[in-house]
Amino acid sequence: MSDERSILVVVHARRDDTVEAAHRVMSALTAAGARPVLSADDRDDLAAAMALPPNTGTLGVDVDVADIELAIVLGGDGTILRAAELVRDGTAPVLGINLGHVGFLAEIERDDMDDAVRRVIARDYRVEERLALSVRVKDSEDSVIYETWALNEATVEKASRERMLEVVIEVDGRPLSTFGCDGVVVATPTGSTAYNFSAGGPVIWPTVEAIAVVPLSAHALFAKPLVVGPEAAIAIEVLERTNGTGILWCDGRRSHDLPPGARVVVRRSERPVRLARLHPSAFTDRLVRKFRLPVEGWRGPTAITGSSSSETL
Repeated sequence: MSDERSILVVVHARRDDTVEAAHRVMSALTAAGARPVLSADDRDDLAAAMALPPNTGTLGVDVDVADIELAIVLGGDGTILRAAELVRDGTAPVLGINLGHVGFLAEIERDDMDDAVRRVIARDYRVEERLALSVRVKDSEDSVIYETWALNEATVEKASRERMLEVVIEVDGRPLSTFGCDGVVVATPTGSTAYNFSAGGPVIWPTVEAIAVVPLSAHALFAKPLVVGPEAAIAIEVLERTNGTGILWCDGRRSHDLPPGARVVVRRSERPVRLARLHPSAFTDRLVRKFRLPVEGWRGPTAITGSSSSETL
């Protein structure tokens, strides 16, 4: 077995800036004695745009996912979600370098890319585990017909624009409410700033272990966002009287059709998603930076003393 370190590089290779970034990262990995690895799709796309280092491996062909030490992601949140999917069957953490727009999951911006690669080679990073969701779909006979997972959210939505879903929400084996709606979002803290945020759900700090349940355009008095414990089991049943079909989306990447009578069960996955972190930073600062929130006029302890210690609050 080779002692060569295998680093997966995940890139949105249809843009010039990401191709250039991939060239820099892969060249730096090769110069440091590591082996850059690409998925088959990324390899085809990148090979059409640049010369690949001769030692480049292909995930699932000559490099097993279990041998991947870390995944470096060049792109936005969508590319990071794809990377998490690629390494799901292994233990490699994911390090995001933001080449997108908001890039909420990314650890650093493109300006720090060279330093990030240096620290990856030195194994100078910490790993943060994020709660993920296990998702099962059952038919009207209660047989499991589909299984998947999600880092951000699992969403049950109506399949037709003109029709409404009739659903019943269940928490921990007990029915909560029935209503017509456009759908229901079940989100992790990581996903609380994604679809959940757009749907009016709460922003949940990553250190809080919880699951958010957010109805979409519900026709009901009691259809407010809910926050339940991390061990709760949430079920969304598409009622038989629904005049149409639904669809399940997980992280906007994996989908499954939901006929009337389908039951979607969402609970905490036994396997978290591992994110590599280079800099300890307050989630509050990340919110302010990513959403460009106005904080002018603040005169808290950090502004005065330069210290954010809770003892000075």
